[in-house]
Amino acid sequence: MGLLDFVKDAGEKIFRFGGPSEQETNQAKAKLLREQVNAFGLKVDSFNVDYDDGVATLKGATPSQQEKEKVVLLVGNTQGVARVDDQLVVEKPEPQAAFYTVRSGDSLSKIAKAHYGDGKAYMAIFEANKPMLKDPDKIYPGQVLRIPPRG
Repeated sequence: MGLLDFVKDAGEKIFRFGGPSEQETNQAKAKLLREQVNAFGLKVDSFNVDYDDGVATLKGATPSQQEKEKVVLLVGNTQGVARVDDQLVVEKPEPQAAFYTVRSGDSLSKIAKAHYGDGKAYMAIFEANKPMLKDPDKIYPGQVLRIPPRG
């Protein structure tokens, strides 16, 4: 996927700011991002995250395209991350999902209507973004979502 842009001031706040030097702060942020991916149970072999000035670089191997996209979105939808440099390798290549940045007034049904032509298909988007989404009614402007190919 390469470089993906995100809204730096949107997303879950996991960073604790401070520290004696910028490099140590970046290392601490990279560690928190790795811990966040692990806490969500996402699988990445030989997983490594580097963080520098709002850019998170991801390396490792995922078992599927879906898992890869979830890792990228989890990291990118973190407050303080403006860009993700996706260098993850997929063990079993599959078609890529589309990505959509939520705007004010959006709902999953509105997004499903725009992408699939059917607002009732919102659960496909909700399921594609689990475990990051816990409630189909709780999305926020600036959040980036996976829109899987219609099955």
